[in-house]
Amino acid sequence: MMREEIQKILAREIGNLFGTKIEESEILTERPKNSALGDFSSSMAFVLAKTTKKSPLEIAQQMAESIVNQNKEQFFSKIEAVSPGFVNFYLSDEFLQNQVGKILAQGEEYGENNSGQNKKAQVEFISANPTGPLTLGNGRGGVYGDVLGNILKKSGYDVTKEYYVNDAGGQIEKLGHSILKDEEAEYKGGYIDELASQIESTDPKIVGQKAQAIIAEQIKKTVAAMGIKLDVWFSEQKELRDSGKVEDVFNLLRKQNLAYEKDGALWFMAEKFGDEKDRPLKKSDGEPTYFGVDCAYHYNKFIERKFNRVINVWGADHHGDVARVKGFVASLGLDKTSFEILLMQFVRLVQEGREVRMSKRKGVYVTVDEVLAEVGRDAFRFFMAMYSANTHMDFDLALAKEQSQKNPVYYAQYGHARIESILTKTKDENKKEETENLKLLEAKEELNLIRQLVKYPEIIADTAVDYQVQRVPQYVLGLVTAFHKFYENCRVLGEDKNLQNARLQLVKATKIVLQDSLEGILGISAPEKM
Repeated sequence: MMREEIQKILAREIGNLFGTKIEESEILTERPKNSALGDFSSSMAFVLAKTTKKSPLEIAQQMAESIVNQNKEQFFSKIEAVSPGFVNFYLSDEFLQNQVGKILAQGEEYGENNSGQNKKAQVEFISANPTGPLTLGNGRGGVYGDVLGNILKKSGYDVTKEYYVNDAGGQIEKLGHSILKDEEAEYKGGYIDELASQIESTDPKIVGQKAQAIIAEQIKKTVAAMGIKLDVWFSEQKELRDSGKVEDVFNLLRKQNLAYEKDGALWFMAEKFGDEKDRPLKKSDGEPTYFGVDCAYHYNKFIERKFNRVINVWGADHHGDVARVKGFVASLGLDKTSFEILLMQFVRLVQEGREVRMSKRKGVYVTVDEVLAEVGRDAFRFFMAMYSANTHMDFDLALAKEQSQKNPVYYAQYGHARIESILTKTKDENKKEETENLKLLEAKEELNLIRQLVKYPEIIADTAVDYQVQRVPQYVLGLVTAFHKFYENCRVLGEDKNLQNARLQLVKATKIVLQDSLEGILGISAPEKM
């Protein structure tokens, strides 16, 4: 990635000029929002000013001058220091032109990195209680987790996508009572009536267990309909409770003096690891708490299955569980960066600014199946991935169904279809990559399109670190916009043969990146025709 090259250059120059040794990863670089300020900018002069006793602008000028003198690689057309102390880098036309050839040579491997090489990562997502159908909120976390798993795979991780099946505990018996409609009934909706017609028993526990198995099968169908392929369906009852692993972890905590008895219950010393108070692992009746079972589950993840990185994608209603679970993981002596909990904020279905109720038959919520039936998988996934996890989201039903370029997923797919149309018309002339004419790509729209293409590896690398999945659909829209501007201003067919060939190679490179970001990362089809 060019950003890494700039970090390497800056680290070298800082060492040469100021005698300061600094790691390349600590070099501050960013892409300016205003393209007139360059392709990259560094604010390291402000950091160095504290120790060199020089002004940031003077430091920036020294670095810029030195880099210009050392710029043997011809990466840049210009490097300049600007007030109050930034160093701005402008990529050269030659560098950009050469990137097209690199993309063509790497194909679908373009954008990969090895940051996760020889590391195991687990993304656990959806994990809704099997007491009812998946709701729209579950669907948001499902898409987010699935896309994040794809990004980690492209970053070299051995990824496991997992659903934690809460098939034990009090909620299963509550489900049974709800189906029997006795005084302890809690769950409502048309699905309860359907289950009641399928199960013959008067024992709430048996009814709940049978109902849970039926609901679980429907959840698996819904997950598949979202385009998600899970590697593991992890059963709480079989894997943790029946196996005795929950009690094993409690005993371990006792031996480590991290758990104690009080009022007949077993408590974890959560306050010692940053929580506001200690938390119960087991109630006085001997039943493990939800937190106690969570401890056994995360012990299984890190110690037994040896994941190097674990990401839980939870609903916002679980915010109260974050500190205690992170506290338990900290008690295992693991690096903080190995574990993250992403809370998905609420999503509602809207049309013309008003909330939409798809069906009263299912109860008071909207199900994933209902929305998929209305808008299809592609629109569902694209819209769900478009927003940051920590923001509330309105899913615009009318926009998702609209067959026009106002619909972002339609706009993105239309760009791919346009690319396919160009390549189909020239298939006899376009059988091999001829990169010797790429220097003819000099138009502003051509170079700006290449600038978008070379951002892709950064998008993947950054998202594998900070999990900001919404960065990918936003990137796709920027790439497609750049391609449409190129197409409208730079005629591909009927030009001079050499120029036509160069532009065809640029079109093919764009297809590689767009198709990979749509199909490989977002799990959305890249159609040949619209």
